[in-house]
Amino acid sequence: MQNPHKILDELQPQKEFFVGIDSDGCAFDTMEIKHKECFCPNTIKHWGLQAVSKYAREAAEFVNLYSKSRGINRFPALIEVIDLLRERPEVIARNAKLPDLTPLIEWTKKETKLGNPVLKKYMEETDDPVIKRTYEWSTAVNATVKDMVHGIPPFPFMRESLIKLIEKADVIVVSQTPVEALEREWKENEIDQYVRVIAGQEYGTKSEHLKYAAKGKYPEDKILMIGDAPGDYKAATDNGVLFYPINPGAEEASWERFYNEAI
Repeated sequence: MQNPHKILDELQPQKEFFVGIDSDGCAFDTMEIKHKECFCPNTIKHWGLQAVSKYAREAAEFVNLYSKSRGINRFPALIEVIDLLRERPEVIARNAKLPDLTPLIEWTKKETKLGNPVLKKYMEETDDPVIKRTYEWSTAVNATVKDMVHGIPPFPFMRESLIKLIEKADVIVVSQTPVEALEREWKENEIDQYVRVIAGQEYGTKSEHLKYAAKGKYPEDKILMIGDAPGDYKAATDNGVLFYPINPGAEEASWERFYNEAI
């Protein structure tokens, strides 16, 4: 892949406005199935959490779906899950052995393009067993998502909004999902044709997506981020641009209002 930041940096305005749209939980109702059916089982399996599987699942669902961390990259999310388990009385009482993720923590502190390609390169350079285990876990998650997640259409009024948007705006996907999964899901629903770039975790943080793709190319009051999680709002505020929320649990109403009132 060409340098992801360069791809976004070289994107030139064709329309008056710019819109970044998150994918999981925003464009598609995929958060629950991915985390409950794909992430949780692989996290329990690959990190040896069978003895505390109930609490591991609760922690993983809380971090990824119901907390202020909803929607964050999978690697920082995994660190949060293990940290929560370490503090849980029931887990302590069972004397459960939890993984030491220090090498992963160090990697996430110095790298922003938190995806499998960069992780694989780092694994080959360091030959660290924790990094290797992380790569195996992440690869297994991707395989389960590919096998499990099909036939999920965009939220009502999302496609209609997208078609209406592109008349006046350059649109890109801004996500922390792997690009391969994003391209598959957007192509399956025939809406990939409406976006100029599909930026996933390999392209850096969501804040970086907006910074390189739009900052300084459009007036700040003509740049909009659409998302369902605090991380989407942070990406907008980091760049001083506008934000429209797709509220979890009220996604259909959020998109309908956007279609009828915001465009």
